[in-house]
Amino acid sequence: MKKLLWRADKYLQKSDWKDMAMLKFCLFSIGLLAGMQIPARNKKKAGVMAFFVFLITYVPLMAKFIGIVMEKEETS
Repeated sequence: MKKLLWRADKYLQKSDWKDMAMLKFCLFSIGLLAGMQIPARNKKKAGVMAFFVFLITYVPLMAKFIGIVMEKEETS
């Protein structure tokens, strides 16, 4: 597991914003394909779960991004 995480860090260091955008589109499309397989009776539950996963992941990402933006402004 450590080697996998090390390789992921190395990949991120060598990536630019275009690579990350492609990764996000890829994950989005996989999510759409998975969502198409959910039975109608469970779609609401899946939507609620997806919303909470989104919040749990989005808030820390944006907090880090805002911190980086503020740091850059202070040094300029």
